[in-house]
Amino acid sequence: MTPARPVPPRSAVVVGGGPAGLMAAEVLAAAGVTVDLYDAMPSVARKFLLAGKGGMNITHAEPPDDFLARYGERRSELQPLLADFGAAELRAWIHALGIDTFVGTSGRVFPVDMKAAPLLRAWLHRLRAAGVRFHPRCRWLGWHADGRLRFAGADGETAVAADATVLALGGGSWARLGSDGAWVPLLRARGVDVAPLRPANCGFDVAGWSEHFAGRFAGQPVKSVAALLPDGSRRAGEFVVTAGGIEGGLVYALSAMLREAIARDGRATLTLDLMPDWSEARLLAGIGAARGARSLASHLQSRIGLKGVKAGLLREVLDKAAFADPATLAATIKRLPLVLVAPRPLDEAISSAGGVRFTALDARLMLRAVPGVFCAGEMLDWEAPTGGYLLTACFATGRAAGLGALDWLARAPLTAGGA
Repeated sequence: MTPARPVPPRSAVVVGGGPAGLMAAEVLAAAGVTVDLYDAMPSVARKFLLAGKGGMNITHAEPPDDFLARYGERRSELQPLLADFGAAELRAWIHALGIDTFVGTSGRVFPVDMKAAPLLRAWLHRLRAAGVRFHPRCRWLGWHADGRLRFAGADGETAVAADATVLALGGGSWARLGSDGAWVPLLRARGVDVAPLRPANCGFDVAGWSEHFAGRFAGQPVKSVAALLPDGSRRAGEFVVTAGGIEGGLVYALSAMLREAIARDGRATLTLDLMPDWSEARLLAGIGAARGARSLASHLQSRIGLKGVKAGLLREVLDKAAFADPATLAATIKRLPLVLVAPRPLDEAISSAGGVRFTALDARLMLRAVPGVFCAGEMLDWEAPTGGYLLTACFATGRAAGLGALDWLARAPLTAGGA
């Protein structure tokens, strides 16, 4: 994106205090724009903080083409934004806040203390020093007929005029942290094309665990497995058994493909290699060895290391006779079919797919139907796996929306954005 023109004294409103909204506010304030940031929650960046509790994975260090491939069908739309502010630029920006980062063995990038709170504190201090004014507990309700923004706060409803508006309201997951998708009908009422919000990076329900399996193994991880994909490739990882299905890193990485298959066919089959380091021939030799007086379970544990939740998964798909047949058992260990019937509800998902379609936006991320109003972050129609890709694109789109708003302010007459 080309640098924005110099901006005469103007005001901007940013709605939403996640990474995208905060980044847009920073860009605007740095150019001398008076910025007011409104958020429905008592404090900003709650989802950001919660996501960092297990270790703040901020971005990912890998070749640009591999990085861009993580955005699937939205690669082309996000490429110019990530070219301006991608993983390297995000790390440099974090370092400028006084926070060091490191690259883990998997390529994931973390702050050295693995926490989100110090980064957020330093960022908010810089934003306040730049003049950004924060308004918590103010829920956006849309627009008045004259273009002013409507907010509901503790003291009732207020109307706010701005020369430009950046909406960074999040998707539809984790409503308790502010991302509830309540903005969708407000934008559709203004003629904005919004794709339905759907769960992403989510778990799935299976066709049905037995009561015994669910009671014994719910919550247990299934490690060192590989998913066999329709194109013939494999993806290694692990997942967790839930009371009614599966979730976890490997499942999240495949969630878009699985979700679309269920939408198309009513179900999806996830084929797993439970022992990717063993060939089928080696498994068959171990299973078929004489076991003497040992039980089948003891024999399998001794000869091939099969036990626990993996053995339980096999018993869920094989009857007693098939489980006792060495050839069938070996083949199923290498190609275990799990039938998935539904993604978990949107509010349980880590993120959401769907949102404002890129065709409803110009190159500056301004709504074509509502001039002077820009959109950023997870409320746009894109999705990505966990691993730092979600956050990187939120930062990049927030920055792009801020720059777009600056360009608009430099060119547009003094009117309230959204009129």
